[in-house]
Amino acid sequence: MILYPAIDLKDGQAVRLLKGDMEKATVFNDDPAAQAMAFVEAGCEWLHLVDLNGAFAGEPVNAAPVEAILTRTKVPAQLGGGIRDMATIEAWLDKGLARVILGTVAVENPDLVREAAKAFPGHVAVGIDARNGRVATKGWATETNVMVTDLAKSFEDAGVAAIIYTDINRDGAMQGPNIEATADLARAVSIPVIASGGVSSLADLIALRDCGASLNGAISGRALYDGALDLAQALTALKG
Repeated sequence: MILYPAIDLKDGQAVRLLKGDMEKATVFNDDPAAQAMAFVEAGCEWLHLVDLNGAFAGEPVNAAPVEAILTRTKVPAQLGGGIRDMATIEAWLDKGLARVILGTVAVENPDLVREAAKAFPGHVAVGIDARNGRVATKGWATETNVMVTDLAKSFEDAGVAAIIYTDINRDGAMQGPNIEATADLARAVSIPVIASGGVSSLADLIALRDCGASLNGAISGRALYDGALDLAQALTALKG
């Protein structure tokens, strides 16, 4: 199971939000590329990047820090937030991004997901962010009536590389991930599932690894910044 350290970008800085609230942002590093290098030097195999401003704007906003991260690091990175058309997808992949994450458009324009996954095999993931089992879009500001499992199943034949499932109520709250819902989703689809939201300790990671469903990985952010989770130790434990 892969551990994806998260770098959430707001106004050019690495921040963490509490339950997706842009007004409740804690700045952890004003040099996101330096933060990325610290994660790489600790041994991470992937980076998870989010353009928070972009998620609300519907277009890339924090392109400069993302490009700086891609220039300085040599591990693959995935990015979500504000990626809503083929031109943006192609531009990011051309700049060296390993995987784009499509969230809002997965609900509003699922044909784009299918088109992109076909055009760029292995490089397109779907981000499903949910409150109480229902999908939220536009930077988590808009709740829909779409159920998580229904949306995930609709992409079974599309060739997407992964589904990143975030329980918004757990995100940044340091209360542990929603293991049951994540495991249920992983069992419901054949697409690899990455857990996100609330991963705050080594015990959380072990619980996800041993949940009985095959997860591709887990994303952790605040716990790594706060020191509640030691990245090198966690990577060693997951390999073991």
